Amino acid sequence: MPQSEFVASFEKLTPSLRSFAMNLTKNEEDAHDLYQETAFRAITNKEKFRPGTNFKAWLFTIMKNIFINNYRKRVKRNTIIDSTENMYFINSGSTVISNDAGSNILMKELKKMINSLEDSIKVPFMKHFEGFKYQEIADELELPLGTVKSRIFFARKALKQMIISQYGDYNTVRTKLTA
Repeated sequence: MPQSEFVASFEKLTPSLRSFAMNLTKNEEDAHDLYQETAFRAITNKEKFRPGTNFKAWLFTIMKNIFINNYRKRVKRNTIIDSTENMYFINSGSTVISNDAGSNILMKELKKMINSLEDSIKVPFMKHFEGFKYQEIADELELPLGTVKSRIFFARKALKQMIISQYGDYNTVRTKLTA
């Protein structure tokens, strides 16, 4: 395909490409960047386009692949790698984030639910909630590591059941909280 025909076909599809970019990114600046990257890649790889095939589909595939690659890079960049010895706890990095449970559920009700748990599962759960690692909890309570993990799991499960019984399923709770 000659350069002039390629450019003319590309310009004809510009509104569709911009719309698709906006649909993918949901952000005007990101959509513009995605469109520009697509234009750059299409022009630099125009020799890879096979005449007689769908030019629009080729461009949309390039755009979709760029978007997916950028998304994966962003996700990978935001992943925190756990460097603890036994790999049971994800480090939160150097930034401490406060737990503002009051915005999701009234803290008073949540504490009441936690306090209603049996001590055997409440104590390990609270230690974990306070930021202790599984191994630290196991050492302090003189319990096997697997037992500590199981008790924390059972505490979470019991709390989840209490929340569901009081507020309904997740979608119902989410609807109530956002309303």
